[in-house]
Amino acid sequence: MDIVERFLNYTRINTTAVSDAGKLPSSSGQTELANLLAGELRDLGLGVEMRDHSIVVGTLPSNIKDASRQAPVIAWVAHMDTSGEYTTDTKAHVVEYQGGDIVLNKALDIVMRVEEFPELKRYEGDRIIVTDGTSLLGADNKSAIAEVMHAMQVLQDNPQIEHGEVKVVFVPDEEIGLLGAKALDVPSLNADFAYTLDCCAVGEIVYENWNAGEFHITFRGQPAHPMSAKGKLRNAILYAQQYIGMLPAGERPEHTENREGYYWVKAIQGSVASAKIVVDIRDFTVEGYDKRRNFIDTLAASFNQLHGEGTVSVEYRPMYRNAAEGLKGDNFYPVELALEAMKAIGVEPYAIPMRGGYDGAVLSEKGLPCPNLFCGAHNFHSIYEFLPVASLNKASEMVIEILKRAAAAKR
Repeated sequence: MDIVERFLNYTRINTTAVSDAGKLPSSSGQTELANLLAGELRDLGLGVEMRDHSIVVGTLPSNIKDASRQAPVIAWVAHMDTSGEYTTDTKAHVVEYQGGDIVLNKALDIVMRVEEFPELKRYEGDRIIVTDGTSLLGADNKSAIAEVMHAMQVLQDNPQIEHGEVKVVFVPDEEIGLLGAKALDVPSLNADFAYTLDCCAVGEIVYENWNAGEFHITFRGQPAHPMSAKGKLRNAILYAQQYIGMLPAGERPEHTENREGYYWVKAIQGSVASAKIVVDIRDFTVEGYDKRRNFIDTLAASFNQLHGEGTVSVEYRPMYRNAAEGLKGDNFYPVELALEAMKAIGVEPYAIPMRGGYDGAVLSEKGLPCPNLFCGAHNFHSIYEFLPVASLNKASEMVIEILKRAAAAKR
């Protein structure tokens, strides 16, 4: 099957993650896609396990004939869900791009303009996969699924390409807390290291990301009728407002970039009696992260001293850690291998600090070193998401090159 056809087939299944579903996977489309992928892996001759939570694990045995050589077992991990910014079905199509703006939807006057997306200029003369402007494309992360599946097809069609044992892993619900990776039984993979293809343009490689946590902060008030409220009314809404105002104003997402951490107030609800806010903290260093975590707790303690014990309560939920902590020393080898492979296929790699999380952060924390490589797409989580076909092919070529080099390496 052609790699573009594969990708388009995957986008036709709605796999939008549902944050408040209370189940894993959070949407039935993810199970539908998992079943499709399991069948395709079987058709390609891989051994397949359909695990709990619709996690799919495929195994391609090593074809190295020299018994004295042993290649590392490499896992390729991709997530099946798409982000919830748009929940409508994807209507992806391919355009022959000759330059200029791209009209995504004439009827709705939705246009992807070069002025806003100057990266389009790189792809003049290429084929580009886009949406009709009413949904995400889903290249995050269905491009990776197509790239890995195509690589498995190439390896099976070309047995002269030597490779070690390969694990192909598809997980649900990355977009709502890396839940599939957290549910994955990593030791059972028996893999030496892993990769995700979950960053953007050709050449990108990630081996450091946020340390991330979430706080659910509850404020308790005391209602009273306003006609006799003096000295009695305690307004939880105003407590929440005051607390938010005491967070560092310059350390919000909209004021930070590169390796600058932040506090992000991302939800608020409540009444006079009770109000709740959700605050995320992000930092690249353990020291900076711990400082932010302690600040949230210290601020709550000070609030209780000011307004009375029990006015504020804090629930902390860790989300993920910086993958760099699991990619030190010998565990940096998969990064080096990927850098070599990119250069070998004519790609100039460039490392970026990822201001977000990816499944590999969880896997690295669990003891499976996992850098993050490019999938070739642009504008994740947007109706303007697009995927150049040449980049789709290049990412799949990178997968094969990494496996070839791992098999040939002397370690």
